[in-house]
Amino acid sequence: MSDSNEKNIPPPLPPPESLKFTELGILPLRNSVFFPGMMIPVTVGRPSSKALIEHARRFDTPIGLVTQRDPQVDEPGADDLYEVGAVARIVKIMRNGDNYNVIVQGLGRFRLEEVIQTRPYMVARASPALPGDAGDIEVNALMKNLKEVAREVVRLMPDLPIEAGMMLESMEDPGQLADIVASNLDITIQDKQDILATVDIKPRLEKVLSRITRQLEILKLSNKIQNQVKDEMDKNQREYILRQQLKAIKEELGESGGGDDELQELEKKIESAGMPEEVLKTARKELSRLQGMRDSSPEYTISRTYLDWLVDIPWKTSTEDNLDLENVRAVLEKDHYGLEKVKKRIIEFLAVRRLKKDMKGPILCLVGPPGVGKTSLGRSIAKALDRKFVRMSLGGVRDEAEIRGHRRTYIGAMPGKIIHAMKKAGTINPVILLDEVDKLGMDFRGDPSSALLEVLDPEQNNTFQDHYLNLPYDLSKVLFIATANMLDPLPPPLVDRMEIIEIPGYTLEEKKHIARRHLLPKQINENGIAEKDITLPDDSIDFLISAYTREAGVRSLERQIAAVCRGVAVDVASGKNTGGVPVDRERVIHILGPERFLDESKERVFQPGIATGMAWTPVGGEVMYIEATQMTGKGGIHLTGKLGDVMKESAHAAFSYLRSHCLELGLQPDFVKDVDVHIHVPAGAIPKDGPSAGVTMLTALASLFTGIKVRDDIAMTGEISLRGLVLPVGGIKEKVLAAHRQGVRTIILPERNKKDLIDIPEETRKEISFHFASHVDEALALALERKPVPAAPLPKGPAPAGAGSGSATPPAN
Repeated sequence: MSDSNEKNIPPPLPPPESLKFTELGILPLRNSVFFPGMMIPVTVGRPSSKALIEHARRFDTPIGLVTQRDPQVDEPGADDLYEVGAVARIVKIMRNGDNYNVIVQGLGRFRLEEVIQTRPYMVARASPALPGDAGDIEVNALMKNLKEVAREVVRLMPDLPIEAGMMLESMEDPGQLADIVASNLDITIQDKQDILATVDIKPRLEKVLSRITRQLEILKLSNKIQNQVKDEMDKNQREYILRQQLKAIKEELGESGGGDDELQELEKKIESAGMPEEVLKTARKELSRLQGMRDSSPEYTISRTYLDWLVDIPWKTSTEDNLDLENVRAVLEKDHYGLEKVKKRIIEFLAVRRLKKDMKGPILCLVGPPGVGKTSLGRSIAKALDRKFVRMSLGGVRDEAEIRGHRRTYIGAMPGKIIHAMKKAGTINPVILLDEVDKLGMDFRGDPSSALLEVLDPEQNNTFQDHYLNLPYDLSKVLFIATANMLDPLPPPLVDRMEIIEIPGYTLEEKKHIARRHLLPKQINENGIAEKDITLPDDSIDFLISAYTREAGVRSLERQIAAVCRGVAVDVASGKNTGGVPVDRERVIHILGPERFLDESKERVFQPGIATGMAWTPVGGEVMYIEATQMTGKGGIHLTGKLGDVMKESAHAAFSYLRSHCLELGLQPDFVKDVDVHIHVPAGAIPKDGPSAGVTMLTALASLFTGIKVRDDIAMTGEISLRGLVLPVGGIKEKVLAAHRQGVRTIILPERNKKDLIDIPEETRKEISFHFASHVDEALALALERKPVPAAPLPKGPAPAGAGSGSATPPAN
């Protein structure tokens, strides 16, 4: 409620029925509503309004006060006024310059019927608006409730005079009570006019009670908020005063504040961190803000954490590279067997680094199957270079902010993995291993692989910006090494920024060396036995590799060696091992159980229609057996084994070539007229795709229909065309190593893949006989046990008795 008019206690009103008028001079009001029973001053400045006031004073006539609908209208007409107003008598007039200050007392409501005069002032025909009977019980209850709520409002507003409460208590007329309360409510002009226009007592009381109850709730909430703010301000002010007093006391005692000491220490760190000028300027500005804050403020912790990060990450600290090429080569040879490509690239980097001091760090990506030593190689490179090493696991990272960090506007914001790695390293030139970069994901939070584009670009990473730091940071001295099992999941722009080094699977001989030099000593140490307690001959290691592992790397081999060492440890702990008993084949089977993998090549190729192929997978090469069979049908072809579209097309191409060159293979043109062909690639649950099985599928089909078996010691790979050309394929090294592990010693390759033999280890090349084919005829001549005899075409017309389709010559016994 407002206190502007409460001091004017109105005299008793005349009875409404005593008001006699038919015409009234109208005084329009701006931005206010005048209620009966009120005695308030009104400022009059319009010429027409002043003329009305002078006439009413001279003849002592009442006037009608009506609120304008639009306060901006200077000369309102009948349409600009509300229909209900209040009759008033003039109590006193005072001149104030050109205006009048008029005190008026409201007498009752009237309804404006018609404007009959506008000059010199507005005159309207009007009728009294009389309320109905107000003597029922519900009106008395409403009046009681209104008094109680109004009393509470007066209590919550200490600025109101005491007379306001006294007036409420003494008022017995319900209509006058409603008008008095409504005139002092803090509500809109439209709401007040609505109450004025409500003539009957009961609905008027209900409307006033509804609005004053809402104002009471607002007052309570406002007081609650004000008290909370006041309490918080009092608490902060008290804390500030106490801290100032504590500071003064410590100064008197010759002691300095701990907080000041911390900030001074932080300032020293900022100045000595070797930050670039832009970063140093930002750090000084942030420190200046921090010094002006109370340490209890939430902003204090945010700023302090930010500055701690700025001083903790390295800006100029670096390690000296070991540029002794022979020493580096020796360290790499000691830690890893083979992997010549990677070692050669690191030696090249050091050679250039030795000649050019300010060179940028290379971005390497090691791609290969699991278990070939990609991650451990990164650690060995850091060791050889005398650099710090940090490994970042990117597998499963789906949020771009994991790489770049969160902006400081977020609660709990932190820098990304890159800045975390630099802080952990403590130098500006560490080796950072981005492990499993091909396992990055993406979702609605962004694409982490796109965030790596800046990190792994030597032209951009000298100004890398983390969202949290929001400052440029130089990553150009970092040697980034990414690892991946395959490149397909990586975006092409990211692959383009990295130097790809492929690490193929190990050969049998390499696995033997790794087992002897690295795996066995490691497991002897980890299982608590001595070297004298175990003797593992070379043939036992060969047996472990061939009978218990099928992998490109050595992880499974290490687990098997660990199991053997644990078996020996049991004997040593129980006193059965007197030392140095060789772990032969029988002992291996006793410890590990039956052989898990057998040489299936000769057993699988036991009848016509089966051929041995070679495939590439993300975990290395594999040998696969393609089976073909025929059944009564209509010349259709069925493909099973979860084959992809490209592999299915290879099967159709092989079948089409066979049908178009059937005579050369001793077959009649109608050899498939009454049969269907079914091609199956075992391991049906594993998806397979690619064009490299074309030669193998054609060989299996040719063997099926000619009845000539495929040699059981031969494997093949290559794409075919409808003209019979054998086209080059990829993954030659992995495929050859897989075939070698399976005991295959003769391999057919496309002629144009002869150049890839250089990647195959020399000891493997010596044990395998390679044949190169440019046309499928050459491949079939090598693969089949004997050459088919070409057939002559059948004469046109009825076939002679006994003639039939199929092979022109019966298969050999």
